[in-house]
Amino acid sequence: MPTPIRLPLRILYGLYTWTTFVFLSVLALLGMIVVPGVERRRHIARFTARTFLRAAGMRLRVAGIGQLPPESCVVVANHTSYLDGVILIAALPSRFGFVIKREMDRVPLASLLLRRIGSEFVDRVNRHKGAMDARRMLRRASNGQSFVFFPEGTFSKQTGLLRFHTGAFATAVRAGCAVAPVVVKGARQALAWNRIVPTPTTITVEVLVALRAETEDRDAAVLLREAVRRVILDKLGEPDLSSQHPASDLISNAA
Repeated sequence: MPTPIRLPLRILYGLYTWTTFVFLSVLALLGMIVVPGVERRRHIARFTARTFLRAAGMRLRVAGIGQLPPESCVVVANHTSYLDGVILIAALPSRFGFVIKREMDRVPLASLLLRRIGSEFVDRVNRHKGAMDARRMLRRASNGQSFVFFPEGTFSKQTGLLRFHTGAFATAVRAGCAVAPVVVKGARQALAWNRIVPTPTTITVEVLVALRAETEDRDAAVLLREAVRRVILDKLGEPDLSSQHPASDLISNAA
């Protein structure tokens, strides 16, 4: 808890930060409505995300960007905060679309912003709709679209890496794409799960060497999932939470 002396400053900083976020989001949306082409709209989103982080006093450091395959690929990253999407939009090239939980489609401003930059919404509840969403993503990946997934599907109240879902890896295997592991550090400190006021800090995004499926059998996606998770866990340096969390410790968020 902040001390009484610091509390007014934190409140002012919180008001400033979220006012800036809303203001920049509205400006970005206006630009995305009139600007043609997904690639151009993604440039607007990237510039807006970087501007917000800079204005909020969050230093973004990106390493290993040259490790991204030049062709279509799938990026998977650890998930620790509501800021993760903004961070990766700021950090990654504009050719990447994001895979988002279907629930976000019901949030008017966020839904429109995400659709204008070519995001894909995935139903995690209805299996039939989820399968249709997966087939649509596969078609886009096979046609050269690159995607970003948070394969944990949620984030935890505790520090650590949750188990990965298989969807991102199944898409990569079927589309013949490489998977680029990405490690995000500092986002949890910047905006903890139980706080509405961010904290100025340094956020690092590191792209690791891309991996491909070593087999073509039905276990290929699972094997690729486990290989990618191991390299992220090793680089992240946080506890392995793959079997330690009851549902009450999870925060529902991006797919």
